[in-house]
Amino acid sequence: MGQLIGYRRPDSETVNGYLAEPKNAKNAPGIVVIQEWWGLTDQIKGVADRFANAGYRALVPDLYRGKIAIEANEAEHLMSDLNFGDAAGQDIRGAVQYLKSSGSNTVGVTGFCMGGALTLLSAVHVPELDASVIWYGYPPLEYVDADKIDKPIMGHWGLLDTAFPIAGVDRLEGALNAAGKSFEFFRYDAKHAFANEESNSRNLPFLQYSPVAANLAWERTMEFFKNTL
Repeated sequence: MGQLIGYRRPDSETVNGYLAEPKNAKNAPGIVVIQEWWGLTDQIKGVADRFANAGYRALVPDLYRGKIAIEANEAEHLMSDLNFGDAAGQDIRGAVQYLKSSGSNTVGVTGFCMGGALTLLSAVHVPELDASVIWYGYPPLEYVDADKIDKPIMGHWGLLDTAFPIAGVDRLEGALNAAGKSFEFFRYDAKHAFANEESNSRNLPFLQYSPVAANLAWERTMEFFKNTL
């Protein structure tokens, strides 16, 4: 459904991304979709296609510049090499700006795993975004200045997630409450990456696809973006 495009970051560097357009793209709201630590895989392109089928213009930035991980150690290496501040402030912000400059009046950001952490950073550092949905990922919380978040946030978290423990979610929730921010967090009886239909095939004990939790979280996400975008 989608195609690879190039777009400009705020610093004028060009980065590629996967753009999926709905049938009626004119003035359709946009969503920047941020990858898991695996890279710009067919699975994350499928998420963008799903948003396009729901009427959104969906853009997935290629944060790894064409590299895709097959094994967890490769993914960890690629993620470790990624400059998160540059990814949020340049790649993702540029993607939001691209969607707004090409027809979308409102743009949300959503991401999974590593992309969830980057979504939270984007809520702090990308003033042009209008709403954010985080899926089971957060950065070191000292990098999250809750006072700078001024747009609504939704978060989906796994109670059995050992990659991003729920205790960190509780601390994040406390910081957002203390700052008086608008947000909704939902906790599911699920492991990490519960919304990725390929999780079980990875043969990693901390990953598990949970279709019940995934479908409920998707429904909540669709309602949230309908109300905010």
